[in-house]
Amino acid sequence: MQQTTSPISLARPKARLAVERRSIGYVPSSERHGKVWHLGPIWFSGNAQIATLAVGAIGSTMGANFLCTALAVVFGSALGSFFMAFHSTQGPQLGLPQMIQSRPQFGYMGALLVWVVALVTYVGYNAFNQVLAGDTVHHLVHVGAKGSLAIFTVLALTVAFLGHDLIHKAQQWLAAAMIVVLTMFSTGLIFCVHFDASQFSLSGFRTIPFFAQLFAAAAYQLSWSIYVSDYSRYLPANVGVRASFWWTYLGAYIGGTWMMLVGTAAAAMYAKLDISAAVQVVGDSIYPGLGTVTLVLSLATLLTMTSLNFYGASLTLLSIADSFRPSRPTTTTRFVSLAIVAVSATLIALGASGDFMAKFGDFLGILLYLFTPWTAINLVDFYLVRKTTYSVREIFNPDGMYGRWNWRGLTAYFVGFTAMIPFFSNGIYTGPVARLLGGTDVGMIVGLVVSAGIYYWTCQSLDMESERIRAHAADIALDADTR
Repeated sequence: MQQTTSPISLARPKARLAVERRSIGYVPSSERHGKVWHLGPIWFSGNAQIATLAVGAIGSTMGANFLCTALAVVFGSALGSFFMAFHSTQGPQLGLPQMIQSRPQFGYMGALLVWVVALVTYVGYNAFNQVLAGDTVHHLVHVGAKGSLAIFTVLALTVAFLGHDLIHKAQQWLAAAMIVVLTMFSTGLIFCVHFDASQFSLSGFRTIPFFAQLFAAAAYQLSWSIYVSDYSRYLPANVGVRASFWWTYLGAYIGGTWMMLVGTAAAAMYAKLDISAAVQVVGDSIYPGLGTVTLVLSLATLLTMTSLNFYGASLTLLSIADSFRPSRPTTTTRFVSLAIVAVSATLIALGASGDFMAKFGDFLGILLYLFTPWTAINLVDFYLVRKTTYSVREIFNPDGMYGRWNWRGLTAYFVGFTAMIPFFSNGIYTGPVARLLGGTDVGMIVGLVVSAGIYYWTCQSLDMESERIRAHAADIALDADTR
């Protein structure tokens, strides 16, 4: 078996809240730390930020009332969080970042398909986040949006460079603060704010805005899947699947749904205002200054979420580079990769147009299409085919047991994606089946079922018993070699 000097050979003890030294490599047991409950705050805060408010306002901008939009948010967020949380459980089991785990399904080189898509996602999301941050700061203190955008980017990049532990710590403090503020805001919405009766009528139900909002919420939560286990990979290997699933699910679902519903309510009351201004007006009508405090804290959580995106983009870029030239990752290479993705996102943000909400909705829809086949294949492989047993060394071996190109994963991806096309319905393209359904987009369901079914069927020819024996043999003394 060919050995490489790639990421698994890096050995340096990691200091708490210092610059993180590991990147795409395996985390040995000697460096595992943290509690499983830490997953709750990081995904609560990750969702409790300004961009999430915008997701909750999509249905309202399409003409749906508060009740219908709220129902779509609740069900859509539940659907997306379900798949996202199952990816989180992979971190403690493998000790690897999320994207590098795609090699067993797609091959050493074949995984580039999903990595390139993931990298575009990170850059696109952060471009939106940077625009939103600049506009929000301009709204709050009337300074230049582009200057605010630049300062926001530098701060987010600094947190991302320091890495995993600082991100976790920041999210814990922000989660506590956001729970207090959102409780006050929500209590005020119930007892102090009066909605028009038409906002609670089911007679005005409109199919297209409902499903657009539902799948936008699902896509938003599902988009975390591409790096969710990056933040669980340092947990001890004996952390159970059930515990990591539920802490991730509840943190993401509660934080995301709660914040989306605040956006839904603000948009329902002030449809002509942008979402930041609407939230501020509603909050200040409940208690003077509450809207401003909500925006400031939401801006802080947006900053840490942008750091998460930069961090994940850095790991993905390093994974892409490792496919062409296996090398030992260093602090310098991580910094360079962060700088590349930050500059790319910033250039897009500075050139962005003002039609934020419409473009954001289309972007979420495209993410849903691209990551639905991947999430189905990755989860089926982990839970049903290989049943959590992988070789870390072979994942980093270009001539190893997983091959350079895995036709099973690639076939399932492309067939699943193709099956979704007739069901597409967004601002770019509407498929024939979606038109028959009145513009309703159910492509996510089709993609999940088709991709999962094809991948599982093609894997029936694998000799999994022999593979498990080989995987165990390949990883003998893995921890000792990694220290």
